Amino acid sequence: MLTEQDHEALRALLGAWALRACLPEEGAALERHFARCPDCAEEGERLRRAAARLHTDDPLDQPDGLRQQVLDFCLTRRAAELPVAAWAAPYAAETAKLDALLRDLGPGEWQETAELPWHGGVLRRRPAEVLCHLAAVDGLLAQALGLPDPVTGAEGRVPAQAGPSAGSADPFHALLDRSDRLARTQADAAPQEVRSLWRAQSRAMLRGAEPAAADKCVDYGFAVVPVRDAFLDRAFETWIHGEDVARAVDYPYAAPAPPHLRQMVDLAARMLPVALAGRRQAAYAGTAPAADGSARTLRLVIEGPANGEWLIPLDGAGPQESGEPAATGDPVAELVIDGVEFCQLAAAHRDPDRLPVGEYGDREAIREVLAAVPLLSRP
Repeated sequence: MLTEQDHEALRALLGAWALRACLPEEGAALERHFARCPDCAEEGERLRRAAARLHTDDPLDQPDGLRQQVLDFCLTRRAAELPVAAWAAPYAAETAKLDALLRDLGPGEWQETAELPWHGGVLRRRPAEVLCHLAAVDGLLAQALGLPDPVTGAEGRVPAQAGPSAGSADPFHALLDRSDRLARTQADAAPQEVRSLWRAQSRAMLRGAEPAAADKCVDYGFAVVPVRDAFLDRAFETWIHGEDVARAVDYPYAAPAPPHLRQMVDLAARMLPVALAGRRQAAYAGTAPAADGSARTLRLVIEGPANGEWLIPLDGAGPQESGEPAATGDPVAELVIDGVEFCQLAAAHRDPDRLPVGEYGDREAIREVLAAVPLLSRP
């Protein structure tokens, strides 16, 4: 018969048991005690779940909004030591989410093949090769921040000015070449070493995401964009390719937080006129601007958590800057689509002919826009 003193002695061990810090004989005694004492068994399980949430290497996206609740509380008591700019916050969140997925991969899952669709086809890469791809393209942003390029090891340099890039005649395949070069140098490295390389670079980039860097330029070869937009672009690709890896290993993967998703939608909407112009130039297609010289627009209505409206210029406009006044004039058509589905379409992960959308007005203009959105994707 267990005395009250013995019971209290065992109960005092529950905290150490939850942290797996008991001596083997103490743990065994507690396990035997749990079979006879439901109260201690329930308390021990509750403490172990709480301890699991405190583990430094656990996923950051805890259930019931726990992580955000803790962060909000902490930030009311003390400001962040390294504040993250609003335009870099989506990248911080998406790299943390992908890292949580990578932490859980077993040896067999690192050998699975993920499919990465883009408008030029489908790439097939193992998770470590996906990380090399992300790190290689991130390297272009890293250079603009004065950080080393993981592909060449060169220190950063900043292009003199924004504008049409004078890069490779085939800039998309130039990006693939960068990725393949980095993958070859990491071919003999363990997957977790590749993860460490990618994670160290992403953290260094976030440390360099200072307000003064927002307007520096990043040259992708096919376009030059400001750093603030480049961070959104890298957050978008990190989310999409993280989801590609998650699908390959049958791992649940959440969409970005609504404020971050809306920033990604905004970037895609601002770049859409360039894709439209490129599609017309390549196919010698598209309706000419109205005879009176006024420019046509389409109203893009995003539904879901990232809800909002954008007026998309249809006739020859370049990319818009963030915060730039929207195009004016009565739209010739309205396209209604869910925000996540719009982003998936922009990543060429959806078929524009099979996407559930609301269509009002000029159907030809709507079809042209839906066909142009996947052209925003790239390897």
